[in-house]
Amino acid sequence: MEVVVRLDVMLALRKMRSRELAEKVGITEQNISLLKSGKVKGIRFQTLARICEVLECQPGDLLEVQPLPDA
Repeated sequence: MEVVVRLDVMLALRKMRSRELAEKVGITEQNISLLKSGKVKGIRFQTLARICEVLECQPGDLLEVQPLPDA
């Protein structure tokens, strides 16, 4: 199983840019970009909670678990 980040989908639904989210959450736009691409190994609950607060969503709206593709 792998965790897929759906932050880009939520940003599109909220008509918000990464830069605006980064400013409101208090992290860099680069970190938002890394989150969107799934190139992070973890996220602090405090940061996740702040993202959810700003986007008015739940963690499950941002994260999805998918089975790994067969090799």
